[in-house]
Amino acid sequence: MTKRVLLAKPRGYCAGVDRAVVTVEKALETYGPPVYVRKEIVHNKHVVETLTERGAIFVEEADEVPEGALVVFSAHGVAPAVHEQAAARELRTIDATCPLVTKVHQEAKRFARDDYDILLIGHEGHEEVEGTAGEAPEHIQLVDQPSDVDQVTVRDPSKVVWLSQTTLSVDETMERVEQLRSRFPDLQDPPSDDICYATQNRQVAVKAMAAECDLVLVVGSRNSSNSKRLVEVALQAGASASYLVDYAREVDPSWLDGVSTVGVTSGASVPDVLVMDLLAWLADRGWADVQEVTTANEKVAFALPRELRKALKESVR
Repeated sequence: MTKRVLLAKPRGYCAGVDRAVVTVEKALETYGPPVYVRKEIVHNKHVVETLTERGAIFVEEADEVPEGALVVFSAHGVAPAVHEQAAARELRTIDATCPLVTKVHQEAKRFARDDYDILLIGHEGHEEVEGTAGEAPEHIQLVDQPSDVDQVTVRDPSKVVWLSQTTLSVDETMERVEQLRSRFPDLQDPPSDDICYATQNRQVAVKAMAAECDLVLVVGSRNSSNSKRLVEVALQAGASASYLVDYAREVDPSWLDGVSTVGVTSGASVPDVLVMDLLAWLADRGWADVQEVTTANEKVAFALPRELRKALKESVR
């Protein structure tokens, strides 16, 4: 039996995650610890543990941050109420919201101003959804499960638009849109695609290799929406089995029984060192032949948050 690994490219860090993690690192360097971070900066266990060791303190809400201290808002975005809460406590804030999430916030505000009913496709309780919904709570209804489609009520069926969480499965989102459209034929699309380029690219790469894989291992954390979607996409695209692991040590050796081709990818919040660890773990067990499957080359990069750029400039003087 020939043993080989198909390694998806693109995988791992997207531009928004890279920007958010670097934001916390630079804030620690510039201001010194502690730097408070509201919620996990990105949904990855290893990243959160590494930043904690360096002096970041993760809190659930801004009211846990001592008055006047520095707080970073996570890549997933926050509702206006959170900014107000921070201002009331005189916190210094750095907003590391991914620019692609900010774009969805702007769309929500614009459609609310124009008095649309906004149907937000996303997962209930996810931080990104809470942030977007908080921009226009009286206009936004969440659509998570297929059953939610029947519960939607709108004031004027000719003034309805859908928006989505950026990290969903493309196929599942379009399925939900079609269900909504069968109820509301005039349903409008967002001006540009809400699902993030990196989420889409990682799903396309997995689809390209899944049918050839007996097993697809996705490196990512349980609370990472886009990582969990990669497991689902792999199975739908023909992989015999697929599992989500934070670390190589979590792989159950029995998963490899009778397996010749292993697919490997990682979610958009996963540093590549964890993928390299997994490849080394597989190589030790005979899967040393690694072939990269490339479906896109990403060149996207985002500037650091304005507040931090200003501080970095001043510290150079």
